[in-house]
Amino acid sequence: MVPFDFRPRTRVLFGAGEFGRLGEIAREFGGSRCLLVADPGIVEAGYAQEAVRSLKARRMSVYEFNGFRANPDSAMVETGRDFAAPYNVDLIVAVGGGSSMDCAKAINFLLTNKGKMRDFWGYGKAAQPLLPMIAVPTTAGTGSEAQSYTTITDTETGTRMACGDRKVVFQVAVLDPKLTVSQPAGLAAASGYDALSHALETLVTTRQSALSDCFSRSAWRLVNSGLEGMIANPRDLEARGDLLLGAHFGGLAVENSGLGAAHACAYSLTAAYGLPHGVAISLVLAAVVEWNLASASARYAELYRGDLPERLRRLAELAGLPVSLREAGVPEEALLRLAEDAGKQWTGKFNPRPFGTAAALEIYRRAL
Repeated sequence: MVPFDFRPRTRVLFGAGEFGRLGEIAREFGGSRCLLVADPGIVEAGYAQEAVRSLKARRMSVYEFNGFRANPDSAMVETGRDFAAPYNVDLIVAVGGGSSMDCAKAINFLLTNKGKMRDFWGYGKAAQPLLPMIAVPTTAGTGSEAQSYTTITDTETGTRMACGDRKVVFQVAVLDPKLTVSQPAGLAAASGYDALSHALETLVTTRQSALSDCFSRSAWRLVNSGLEGMIANPRDLEARGDLLLGAHFGGLAVENSGLGAAHACAYSLTAAYGLPHGVAISLVLAAVVEWNLASASARYAELYRGDLPERLRRLAELAGLPVSLREAGVPEEALLRLAEDAGKQWTGKFNPRPFGTAAALEIYRRAL
């Protein structure tokens, strides 16, 4: 049996309307100067303003930073650090999807430990304590609110740096399914598909344990039903709630099990073609599952007793996601270059079947 060391560090509030308690929760940390990290879409949707009102109602000063975009890079993080430093903030609140949460974690590294993001590439590089943080995810996908890593692109090299530390965790996660209703349909579908991939990949990695298994199975059960329900009725709060909670369990599974070949292949597609992460995942997940069957068929069958790759392709079609690399504009002549990059990605080393350049090329060809 694989050993594990489980340290639950994040308080979770789940339910429709829980966002309204943000100011009350923030005040429990005893601070009074809050950095609010929210991407421009969250500002446009009005959620940033709601957060500001809630925080100010509890007599907190709020400083808003939204100078970043999807897949934030080190330059954006440094801009956020420079913005926040003069205010001597004592709390960070992230409202938004994975990009908001990644950016908030990264800014926290630089505010408290100085240096540049590449100094924290790897795990356990933060020598000083970090500021307390609250996450309010508005997408059901990454599960970043449950993880001790942030993924930031190095501005100079284009390399995606996974920077982790047990201190860079959210002390509180507020999971309010009402906040996910305003998501554009394409973003909701891609985010949900990413959550689905977390359930599947964590179930079969070489690091999976009895603990991660519980989270993987719960994530699959909730996301598999919730994604289809949300597609059928975008205003179904039960389905939205299943997706949001399933994504959180998927994030816990990732934290305790790691990921696999699908994420390695997806990272390279995003780097080369700018594809949103969930879209990149939808292009390769079914092909990876097919390729992994030689090593993990029994584990997959415990979750789904039918044709799992076909189920994954059907869900992608229902969600309006592209189902082939050609459909997404990726030509066959690019596959070898993509495979060489994918073979170097860190998540591939946890795949149940040994993974490298040759394996990535075979997977891309299946997905073409």
